[in-house]
Amino acid sequence: MASSTQEHHLHHLPTPYGTTTAPPPTPSAHSNHNHNLLSTSEAADSLSRLLHRIPPTLSLSFPGRRQSPAPTTVSPPLISLSDAKSILHSNLLSAAKQHGFFQLTQHSISSHLAQSAESESASIFNDEKQLCFPKNWPLGFDNDDDDDDVYGWSLCLDESSSMELGFNSIHEFTSQMEKLGLEVIEELACAVGFENPVGEDRTRFCSLMWISESESGSSNMPLSPGRVYPYVVGLNYQIHCRKYSMLADSGWVSVAPQVDSVMVTLGDIAQVWSNGKVKKVRGRPVPITNGEINSSSNNSHCVSMTLLVTLAHENTVSPLLPIKSPSLGAVLNKEDDDGLGDNDSTTIAVEEESPMFNSFSFEDYAWRVYHARLNIKDPLVRYRV
Repeated sequence: MASSTQEHHLHHLPTPYGTTTAPPPTPSAHSNHNHNLLSTSEAADSLSRLLHRIPPTLSLSFPGRRQSPAPTTVSPPLISLSDAKSILHSNLLSAAKQHGFFQLTQHSISSHLAQSAESESASIFNDEKQLCFPKNWPLGFDNDDDDDDVYGWSLCLDESSSMELGFNSIHEFTSQMEKLGLEVIEELACAVGFENPVGEDRTRFCSLMWISESESGSSNMPLSPGRVYPYVVGLNYQIHCRKYSMLADSGWVSVAPQVDSVMVTLGDIAQVWSNGKVKKVRGRPVPITNGEINSSSNNSHCVSMTLLVTLAHENTVSPLLPIKSPSLGAVLNKEDDDGLGDNDSTTIAVEEESPMFNSFSFEDYAWRVYHARLNIKDPLVRYRV
């Protein structure tokens, strides 16, 4: 009806030759319908790709809403592994519950090894970079789309592939960081109060070294987070005085860890294991280009190395509830102190902790998270009880 009214009131426009032109054709309803047809999945993918290209520090302006201020740069909580266990666990629990990230001091990683691994990593990114590397998700280069000219490249290696390719420094660095990551998981389990399901069993976990490279320009835009993979803990050795952007449970935050510290982020698997007691960081810390403090070069390569301690594909992820003794409604048989053998049957009700997440297959979850990129919706929401 609106279309016919518009045609009725539309005047014919004069041409330079004194004739009139016909009104522009109105698209048919059928053509309009086909043009506007877009499946839900296609719309979601398009939105995810659009949001992926928006820098985390960019605030979107909506009519009638105030713009959110840029995140303030904070220093992650300091935790020393040399502290007494009671102090260590208290500080670890506080950082895990409040932030989901912290920085370790007094650790075992040498700065010389970290610098050697970084130099070796920088040599990887050359014109023939795709030829020799594994291409079995999540291993290999993350170079789909056309993001590499803008955001740089990311490469994922496991310990065996780094050794096979002859990257000795990266291999040793991965091994040492993995050892530190397993120590953090053990201390975290003790601090939160669940049994460590990983331990030293190599069949239960694996470690992935994620190496990202980009040109440091004049902007303060963070690099793209690239592919996202679920993990227990992530470790990033601080060779430079650099700022990072991270997507925590509270939103995007900017952090500036100390040089020679190891920044630790708690992942989605750690959050499920703790039954929601600890906060998490989604994806890896993203270096902010030109974010080096007191940097002497504005056009140097920015290389970032993050180790993710994660799970083997065949694992099932579920909350690790603390063992209650006695459990709800347990019946305790107590002997009287008089030694007469009279038994009092006493029922003691103890409140049990309810699971906040349903169990799920790690492989299915990892595939979904890896191929969905970093979108707004928390992928763990679908598994909440």
